[in-house]
Amino acid sequence: MAFGIYIHIPYCLSKCRYCDFYSAGHSGGVPDEYVRAVVRQLESEQLPRPDTLYFGGGTPSLLSAEQLERMVRAARPLPDAEVTVEANPETLSPALLEGFLRAGANRLSLGVQTAFDDSLRRLGRPHTAAQSREALRMARQAGFANISGDIMMALPYYSQAEFDATLELLEEGGACHISAYLLKIEPGTAFGRHPPAGLPDEDETADLYLYAAEQLERHGFAQYEISNFARPGRRSRHNLLYWNCEDYRGIGPAAHSCMRGVRTAWPACTADFIAGRAAETVTGECTGEDFVMLQLRLNDGLDLASLKQKYGLELQAEKFRFVEQCVRGGLATWKNGRLCLTPRGMLVQNAILCQLLDFD
Repeated sequence: MAFGIYIHIPYCLSKCRYCDFYSAGHSGGVPDEYVRAVVRQLESEQLPRPDTLYFGGGTPSLLSAEQLERMVRAARPLPDAEVTVEANPETLSPALLEGFLRAGANRLSLGVQTAFDDSLRRLGRPHTAAQSREALRMARQAGFANISGDIMMALPYYSQAEFDATLELLEEGGACHISAYLLKIEPGTAFGRHPPAGLPDEDETADLYLYAAEQLERHGFAQYEISNFARPGRRSRHNLLYWNCEDYRGIGPAAHSCMRGVRTAWPACTADFIAGRAAETVTGECTGEDFVMLQLRLNDGLDLASLKQKYGLELQAEKFRFVEQCVRGGLATWKNGRLCLTPRGMLVQNAILCQLLDFD
């Protein structure tokens, strides 16, 4: 089985208004004491050599190339491992990108979000569309051949034209993978406390999602997960570990792991992690219900034979009747013993799961 390591970098230049990830704003860089704590943890655990290594955040592109190299060396990725660094456009330079490549990174995930500057300002993003274009150009020139870009949809006053402009920016910039996801208003965020005006309603949001999926397919980005689209051979190997319930190890405050079917999480406290006094907690097991939920995020769908083999679970007659209703309604398909949701089905995935996840 494949194995991955996720390293959380909890530092940002500023906190975006929609963000509920664990990170601190007003950071001009990543303190070296944090990098030392990550290296210390990696070296103490003697983990298997990973097939994938992912630096997420926060803003990992606030790292120096030398800091990244030290953590990559401590993680000991396999020679053909996928090594991803998330990046914000305003933090990049030709020298930093070249340094990241020398340090072992071979995949860049760029937080573009939108090509409209007024939307970027409303979100609290510190970059502009011009900086996104320049970041993509610099990444290609530095030698990155595997570039992913984020598109955030259903923003205030959002339109198909805004999506089209953002897709064009990414396509012209050489992106071969796109994560296109809907804005979600989370409690505890600036938007949660003060929701912005101009948000699309539920029907408008659904139409935007379906339009995006259709346009991405037309432009050669095949959907393989609810929010992820890729050129041939450019699916995110690391994220597929999550959705296929394979082992991954998270390092850093608020990072999660799933190892040998047991889920754990670090406390959301950077100071405790740096000091070596943070204690992980067990948050549960990776169950058959988790497997169903995660597999139905994928276009490849849920393999019923695997569900029975791994977890001893089968869909009973009433579940099959419900699934057949979904198929007739255009929400799902059967493909070689796999239950697959269509884009319309993915929009109502939670409602479908409510009917499927009772195996008693």
